[in-house]
Amino acid sequence: MKCVICKNGETIKGKTIVTLERNGSIIVLKGVDASICDNCGEYYLDSETTQKVLEKADEACKNGAEIEVINMKKTA
Repeated sequence: MKCVICKNGETIKGKTIVTLERNGSIIVLKGVDASICDNCGEYYLDSETTQKVLEKADEACKNGAEIEVINMKKTA
């Protein structure tokens, strides 16, 4: 797929780091499956992966985390 940000790169399958801020909490998810632009590095998540990321972030917030680092490779 052509990158919609830089308009020059093509996306390739890989792993990325996703950082979210929710209700004053910072959630960092490592090893997230994504399509990544080979030119600018912008990443795109499919709907299934997005759902998993949001669920993990919600869970961390509910547990009272202010800063949480989650390795997605170990949660699969």
